[in-house]
Amino acid sequence: MNVRLVLFAGLRQAAGFKRETVTLPEDATVGDLLESRVPDLLGRTFYVAVNEEFAQRDTVLHEGDEVALLPPVSGGQTCPPCSPSPRPPAPSH
Repeated sequence: MNVRLVLFAGLRQAAGFKRETVTLPEDATVGDLLESRVPDLLGRTFYVAVNEEFAQRDTVLHEGDEVALLPPVSGGQTCPPCSPSPRPPAPSH
């Protein structure tokens, strides 16, 4: 089966490629993909998503899946500032 492997940010630089199609045996897992294609990254911290949903090493892959490797991200805002702003008070009459 063929899956697409996509790497982001520093993982892309470390691996030397951004995306490629990888041929794997049927019933291969995310772990199988990582060990066969990017073994040098296994000591690093990163997240894995399969078809835009977080996945684990034991997630079974299927024909046409897209596997993304994402580095951890820090900074930015956290909720509740992400929630809608409160309404201003109504004018008094």
